[in-house]
Amino acid sequence: MDLEKGKKPSEQAAACRIMQLKDKLITLQPVVRASVFLATAVAAVIMGLNRQSYTAVVAIVGIRPVTQTFTAQFKDMPAFVFFVIANAIASGYNLVVLVTRRLMQRRTQSLVVHLLDMVILTLLATGCATAASMAQLGKNGNLHARWNPICDKFGSFCNRGGIALVSSFIGVALMLALNLLSAAANASRSNVSGQ
Repeated sequence: MDLEKGKKPSEQAAACRIMQLKDKLITLQPVVRASVFLATAVAAVIMGLNRQSYTAVVAIVGIRPVTQTFTAQFKDMPAFVFFVIANAIASGYNLVVLVTRRLMQRRTQSLVVHLLDMVILTLLATGCATAASMAQLGKNGNLHARWNPICDKFGSFCNRGGIALVSSFIGVALMLALNLLSAAANASRSNVSGQ
């Protein structure tokens, strides 16, 4: 019967294997999306709550020292604010897609989600890159501009910021994997089988 339709049995078996692979890719997407949600939510919360105070003696008047308290918080740097906003948007978006994924079974809706995934990946990657550049500046300073490093005085602030950066970069890698899975799952059968 397959020969009457013009298909060889090997082509039919290959198409069946491709459909099985697409089904596996589709079932893997919610797991990866939940991991992206967790990684970006953790990064946003850790950086959003990141704050440390440091008290230093700035002068001595008579025999009494005059102290000044310095506070480092994420709101002090626009790059860290952008980092928190980008991670919050990415985690919120992934949560919404996880909750509404049963409603998005049609091909058009899954293509829209795939396009939005690429936008979120770009937003998340730029947020990570800007925060990483500021973190490097805070850790090492810039001798040419005479900007001193601050991580020697605000150690726990820098450590928590580093943890948030690692979590967010894991989210970027998982979001990239999610984009690749989504592209493979959305590919039409004729494109995948080479017809």
